[in-house]
This record gives sequence, C-alpha cells and structure tokens, in this order.
Amino acid sequence: MERLTVRVIINLREILMRSSILACVVGAAVLAFPASVVLAGDDALGSRSYEDYETPQACAACHVDIYQQWTQAMMSQAFTHHWDEIEYFELAVKHAQADPAFDPVQKGCNGCHAPLSYLAGDVPPPRPEEGSRANEGVTCDICHTITGRHGDTSFNFNWISEPGRVKYGNKEGAVSPHHETRLSEFLQTGEFCGTCHNEQNPYGMMVKSTQLEWAEGPYAAEGVPCHRCHMPRAEGQSAKMAAPGMVSQHLFHGAHDAGKVGGSVELRMHPEERELLFDDTVVVKVQLFNAKAGHKIPTGSVEDRIVWLHVTATDSEGTTWHLPVDPKGFDGEHWTIASDELAYQDLGIALGDPSFAGLPRDGVPVGDRIFRKPYLDPEGRMTIQQWYTKSFGPDYRLGPRETKIETFTWQLPDDLAMGEVTFRAVLNYKRLVQPVAEFLNVPADEYETIVINSASTWVEVYD
Repeated sequence: MERLTVRVIINLREILMRSSILACVVGAAVLAFPASVVLAGDDALGSRSYEDYETPQACAACHVDIYQQWTQAMMSQAFTHHWDEIEYFELAVKHAQADPAFDPVQKGCNGCHAPLSYLAGDVPPPRPEEGSRANEGVTCDICHTITGRHGDTSFNFNWISEPGRVKYGNKEGAVSPHHETRLSEFLQTGEFCGTCHNEQNPYGMMVKSTQLEWAEGPYAAEGVPCHRCHMPRAEGQSAKMAAPGMVSQHLFHGAHDAGKVGGSVELRMHPEERELLFDDTVVVKVQLFNAKAGHKIPTGSVEDRIVWLHVTATDSEGTTWHLPVDPKGFDGEHWTIASDELAYQDLGIALGDPSFAGLPRDGVPVGDRIFRKPYLDPEGRMTIQQWYTKSFGPDYRLGPRETKIETFTWQLPDDLAMGEVTFRAVLNYKRLVQPVAEFLNVPADEYETIVINSASTWVEVYD
C-alpha cells in the first residue's frame, strides 16, 4: 500500500512570545513528532541537522558555472559579509542578552542569513572565522529543497524545506545522475523570494518588504517576477551533462552591486528661466524616475541604506555653491532633509551604555534631499535596529516607475561671476549610513558612495 506522508505545519510564534511554560511543553511535543513532520518559520528551529543538506561543493561537481556564480553572489556571503556579522554579533545578540524579549529575534536572523545553522538549532552560530557550515550562507540545497511556504503571506523565512534526493527547479524533465529533479511552480514566484525578503519584527512592523512592494507595483501586474531582473536568463548549460539552453544566472545582483544600482533612477533637470539678471532668483527642478527597479528605491534594509540628491551651482570662474532642497511641507519631512542632528541612541542597549548620546543622523551634506523610510524606536528616535522599530516616518522613497520632482530655489549671490552658471544634480547611494559604519568599524568598502545617476543644466546671468 502506498505510504501516506502527513505534513503538519505548526505556527508557535505567538505562543512562544507569550508563555515560556507553553513553549517548553510544545517544544517537547515537537521532538516527539515523526520524521515526516515539516515545520516552517520560527517552528523550524532545530528541526533538521547539518547532515540533511548537501554542501555547495557537492553541487559544484556538476553545476560548475552556476556554483562559481553563487560564490560571487551575496547569497554565499549572507552570514560572512562583514556588516551582517557586526550587526548580528555586536548589536542583535547583545541586545537580546540585555533584553531577553528579543532573543527570538537574534535566533530568527539566522533563518535567512544562516539557514543551515538555524535548521540545525546551532544559534547563535559560531563566528565566521571559526569556519562552521553557517558560513555557507544561503546554499543551493536550501533553495532547491523548498517545497512551499506556510501561510498566505511570505515573510520571516516561512519557507518549507524538505531535504533529500529530490531537488526542485524551474525545468520539467531535467535528469541528473545524482538526484531526482522536479518542476516547482513556487520556486518561480516572487512569493518564494518574499519568504526572506519580507520581514516582520516583534512590534508587528514590516521592516523589510521588497516582495510586497513588487506585488503592489506594475511589474507584478505584468507578470514580471523578481527573477527576471535578479536572475536573468542567458544561453548556457545548467550542468555539465545538460543540453544547451536558457539558464537562469545565479549572481543575484542587487543592492550591493554598483552595476545594478547604477542607472536605476533616471535624472533630468531644468531651470524655470534660462536667462536672468545678476540679482534674480533661480528656480531649478530635478526629475527623478525609477525606471529600472520593480520595488521601491531604496528597499530591503531601508534602515541602513541612504539615497540622497546633491545639487550644486558653478559659475563661469569655477566657484561652486551647494543648493539645499526646497521643503514640500509634508508631515515628517524633516526626516528626509539631511541634518547633523543626533540619532541611533538605542545602540546604547547593545553597547551597555544607557546614556549613549547617539551619532550624526545622516552623514551627508545638510539640506540634501534623502529618499528614505525612517525607522523609529519606541521613543520615536531614528534607529538602524529593525527589530527595535516600533513606528515609521514618512515613506519618501521612489516607487517603481514613479517620478518625483525636487525644486531648488537659489538667490544669486553678490559675488557670482557673470556668464554661464552650470547646475549639477547627483543621486548618491550608500549601503550603510557613514557615521554608524565608522563608529562600528565597518570596512570602508561596505559603505562607499555609489553614484546612481547625474544630470546638469545651465542658465545665463547678465549684469
């Protein structure tokens, strides 16, 4: 008689947060479940062993080119990337030690950054220098053994992993001498990506929402999934023994790649008047069009990332002035205009310093426009700790195919040289706010300035 496998998905998140006694009882019940039980999300902690999953090197024996792409991708560095290591061990783990209510958070970070160690119950994992299997990051066998998700919304690693001989992919009829291969519709959806690229914190705030942003935008409506941009297909071989065909590239270019970020937003600018007298006021407008991304810019770890517009004017003799943006007057706009005020005081929890004064909020020229969604801690202060975010400021980011117009009004200075005055707008991006990065000793290449795009225009000034 055909063997019947029963899949049981249990969500204990609310129980675990409310009662340590019930957590112990239910945890004992989980240990008593047969091997056929499949757990997801928080409940999957410790439900597997490292030995259940093949190493990436085993996959490399056949998938030579794809393996080399993966080694270069952020997927392979999800645990070893320096900023992620610092944020986890120096902030998340220490915050949880200071406040045990956040212990599930420091465990859960590994559900996406070190899923093998999470499934094995090895949390916190050994630090990267110890060379454990946590260093493998998001591996081939993690993604290609996912059979679905728990619940109706993808978030907080609620993927269902069923390791074994069957590997799931996007091709039907593929044959391998090492494993069985099955077509997976789920693997080809944006919802698959959302299991890690959406995150809800203990306060119920969706602190990462890349897939949800895509789902609300024009690309989802047109049937263009995440993979189309982040895993573009090209002629090649998926394995040494495979016939040539279209192969999804496994480089996963995104927010950490200057080539992907560059040009994602188009810039144009123009003056309201082309010719002015020496004592006139210039009004320059800059148009920013998110022409490339299927989600908002910036996205993902929005609490860390900063995108800002810097505008300058240079007269005919080479003297340059900085032009601050004109305020628009919307609620919370002060968060979106660069300031040197102090923020991030909640870092003091992990630092063990309740009197920590904070750090400069932005680290970019005062008065520049910032495209961001501010994350605010329980006291209403800006934070980079997504787990400690209790509210948001205004979402002033660039949505897919959205155009924003920024205006710069400048009274011509008395010492301006007559003739042509050139205006230049530069849209810049950093993966991490510089004052925070410097304070936490993050390597400089992890917060370098990347130019997304630039534009220029001119006026003629007469006396």
